[in-house]
Amino acid sequence: MEVKVFINNFREAFGDAAELPIVFWYSDNKIVDTDKINGCLFKGIGQVRQGRLMSLNADTIGCGGGKFYTGFTEMPVHVPHFVSVKEKYKETPEMVIDFVDKLGVCKTDKSYLNFARIDCIDSFDHIEGLLFFATPDVLSGLVTWTYYDNNAEDAVVSLFASGCGSVVTHAVNENKQNGKRTFIGFFDLSVRPYVEENILSFMIPMSRFKEMYHTMRGSSLFDTHAWTKIRNRINGIKE
Repeated sequence: MEVKVFINNFREAFGDAAELPIVFWYSDNKIVDTDKINGCLFKGIGQVRQGRLMSLNADTIGCGGGKFYTGFTEMPVHVPHFVSVKEKYKETPEMVIDFVDKLGVCKTDKSYLNFARIDCIDSFDHIEGLLFFATPDVLSGLVTWTYYDNNAEDAVVSLFASGCGSVVTHAVNENKQNGKRTFIGFFDLSVRPYVEENILSFMIPMSRFKEMYHTMRGSSLFDTHAWTKIRNRINGIKE
């Protein structure tokens, strides 16, 4: 797989108006100095979307849940009560604990979690997943492409999770299982203020992307009347 080939295919399929995805991976060393992000780590993702790099660790992630869901720490003892009583995302703290137990967050043995826009990397080596910031039209194309070679009922899923859980945790877990699921996210109300009102996330773990990379040009994203109409709308082209 070649990064430049995918970018060219993506641009041909979606046009220049569609935002390039970002990628993330763990490493022993940071790729760039990053200031501490107080609160939700997605406060810092905007700079990555603009082409800057970001390296996070347990010290630079200010959110206790963010540290946990990215695999740097154990779950803070206050999280079940906070998620239930303060945020009101689950009816009881016990439900939060049950959810976390079933989720099975993997503890990383690496020191840093790095983020970069895809045109800022040279290789897919060590990448955990591709994160798309998708409008409804872009999301329709990504989901249709995903279904092209996969009839499974869970080819595309949306699961309860924090923003970082819907992106990082799900991708890491899926890769460890060599799974084929992709994930629609950013339904976490705590993340919504840091993305545009018409944007959702679409996460393709690398275990799935290594297949989808080869199916893209055969899918409906190329040479079909229906997608051409949507592509034109994405790019502001009037028919």
